[in-house]
Amino acid sequence: MIDMQRQYTISEVSELTDYPPHVLRYYEKEFELDIPRNESNHRYYTYKEIEIIQYIKSLQNRGFSNKQIKLIIKSPELVVNNNEETAITTIMPMEKLDINNLSQEISNNLHNILNEELKPLIDSKYGSNEQIILELKEEIKNLREEISSKERDVLICENAKLKMKIKEKSYEAAELREELKRKENANKGFFKKMFKSKN
Repeated sequence: MIDMQRQYTISEVSELTDYPPHVLRYYEKEFELDIPRNESNHRYYTYKEIEIIQYIKSLQNRGFSNKQIKLIIKSPELVVNNNEETAITTIMPMEKLDINNLSQEISNNLHNILNEELKPLIDSKYGSNEQIILELKEEIKNLREEISSKERDVLICENAKLKMKIKEKSYEAAELREELKRKENANKGFFKKMFKSKN
């Protein structure tokens, strides 16, 4: 399990992804990845960079070339086949796709994220704010209807975008948690100083 708050070294990421460090450095240039560096100019990887590397690996395992993978990373709405790099195409035959199940799964994933992560965070930081929750639920409902009406290749694109939104919300949720911790610690320090000054 990858810790969202932790910074990983290149050797730790090498163990997590099964890519040697020299391959990770090569992929940084090859795919134009923005790998952060610390004050000593050493690379470090967060949850976000590790996710991208694992995504690259999954695309390689499906037979995509590095050039195709670069296209997909730069333009996630494109789905390329192995013969023509700019063609929008499907990955599996249409008859194998159950659009209703896929849209239901996407909707359920969004609903779970909403209930498990966002709502408690919003409630704890701003109090119960039912209007925001209702707007988000309405957006999920609209997305479900939109997904059901699209063809397969468009559905795949929407799925990729939703996954990116979920990741962004997870990062935002993690940042809000950190902010709450800092504010709680600051408040504790303030009360300690107050009580010390009275004594």
